[in-house]
Amino acid sequence: MNTPDKDCFSPSGTLDLARARRVMDNLERRGMRQMLVADPMSIWYLTGYWNVPYERFYALYLARNEAGRLGATMFCNRLFPDATHVGARVVTFDDTEDPIPLVAEATNHDEPLGVDKVLAARWLLPMMEAGCASGYHLGSAAVDDARAIKDARELDLMRAASATNDRAMEWLVAQLHEGVTEHQIASGLLAEYRRLGAQDVSFTPIVSFGANAADPHHEPDGTVLHKGDLVLFDVGCKQDGYCSDMTRTFFFGAEPSAHERQVYETVRAANEAAEAIVAPGVTFAQIDRAARKVIEDAGWGPYFTHRLGHQIGLEDHEPGDVSSTHDEPVRPGMCFSIEPGIYLPGDTGVRIEDLVIVTEDGCEVMNSYPKQLTVVG
Repeated sequence: MNTPDKDCFSPSGTLDLARARRVMDNLERRGMRQMLVADPMSIWYLTGYWNVPYERFYALYLARNEAGRLGATMFCNRLFPDATHVGARVVTFDDTEDPIPLVAEATNHDEPLGVDKVLAARWLLPMMEAGCASGYHLGSAAVDDARAIKDARELDLMRAASATNDRAMEWLVAQLHEGVTEHQIASGLLAEYRRLGAQDVSFTPIVSFGANAADPHHEPDGTVLHKGDLVLFDVGCKQDGYCSDMTRTFFFGAEPSAHERQVYETVRAANEAAEAIVAPGVTFAQIDRAARKVIEDAGWGPYFTHRLGHQIGLEDHEPGDVSSTHDEPVRPGMCFSIEPGIYLPGDTGVRIEDLVIVTEDGCEVMNSYPKQLTVVG
């Protein structure tokens, strides 16, 4: 195995040694000492180097030798931006060269290799044929688990992105008037995010009027807003690399019916019940159950059709969902959404979503925009 005798990360490089070691610790607990990371976002997380490879091969190889020393090799096409600053050995190639023999030179053929979920079969199968390792295992969880625990700087960036999202919600509400369409509001949101200091949306905005809100992933269209409509905004921005995500539901121009009010207050109670129990040691499944029970007890259990939430950070949806089947306990530094909903097809839909940070003794709700039932316009 072509692994250096000492940690090969340059002190002046941008590769985060603590993060790389955390990934390798996670990997060793899964019985592996080498991994090929192909996810560009995870490579950025580990090295500070950003690149979109499209169809070309691009990967970061991490390994530990028997003495526990860590090494890294970056595989980059020569047309990619210069990667010499990342603090790892850089192996380059061009479009006429096959990168697989270069990978085979770096890996330990006598040990299993972790590969991530992004590595395409067009690269994995030739690696298997070339005998780059004794076996191949999905190792994404080693990186995902490291990314799930945010450090202090990451948490500050998450808070800042959510604060921007709170301010953007004020802008969204101000756009509501009779005759405006879902698409008109959604298409103007990016400019507002940029005015507020964000760089992009973290996902395609959801703007739903009336019965469209009963579709959890409704795509904004030409639906026109009328007095008496329910309005659902599920939006998020990306600011300095980190994502926000929030949902609020409003009533436009008229008081809601008793039926609509009951649906809304049930969802809000479910949101608050889940947030109230978030603390280290509580499982994701228990948090999901706390919200789901409120909705089931109110008689709308079959209409809460999705998991309670998802983890979030560099990407809006990151592995590790808040669901009834996820029995892992939450840990300080984790960030995830709490977003219960009730969706009555052809009638109405309500969702209320916050992001939370798990603290040492509970949780911090990152969103400050009010959740009480509000009539606007």
